[in-house]
Amino acid sequence: MKGFFENLLWNSRYIVLLAVWSSIIGMLLLFVSSAVDMGHLAVEFVQVMFLGLDKPDFHVTVVSHVITAVDDFLLATVLLIFGLGLYELFISKIEAAHGDQHANNILMINSLDDLKDRLGKVILMILIVAFFKNVLHVTFDDPLNILYMGAGIFLVSLALYFGHKAGESH
Repeated sequence: MKGFFENLLWNSRYIVLLAVWSSIIGMLLLFVSSAVDMGHLAVEFVQVMFLGLDKPDFHVTVVSHVITAVDDFLLATVLLIFGLGLYELFISKIEAAHGDQHANNILMINSLDDLKDRLGKVILMILIVAFFKNVLHVTFDDPLNILYMGAGIFLVSLALYFGHKAGESH
C-alpha cells in the first residue's frame, strides 16, 4: 500500500504537463497574433507612405503598435521559459537542449531559483516596455508631469541596475 501511494504521489508531478502545454500554446498564440498584427501594420505603413492614404498621428500609431508587439513577444518568451523550466524541473531534462552546442543557457533551468531569476528579468523588461508605451501618451503641459516622468525613468534605471547586479552575483 505504501509503495502504491508513493508511486501515485510521485507520478502526480505529470499534472505539470497541463501548465507546460498551456504555456507553449499561449506562447504560440502570442507570437502568431503579434506577427500578424505587424503584418497588418506593414500593409498600413505602405498605404500611408507610398499610396498617399491620410491617417492623422500615424507615427504614434506605428510606435504604439511596435511597442505592443515587443511587449507581446516578451510575454511569449516568458511563457516559453516558464513552460520549458517547469518541464525540466518536474518531468525530465530536455536532452536535445543539453546536447545542442548552440542552445542558449537561458532555456536550461536547473532549479526553481534559476526559473525565478530568468522569469524575473524578462518580466522586468515587460514592465519597462509598458512604462515606455505609457510615456508616449504623457503630455508635458504640467511641470508635475515632467517630474513624474523623470522619477519614473530614474526608477526604471534603478531596477535595471539592480537586476544587472543580481545577475552578476550568480
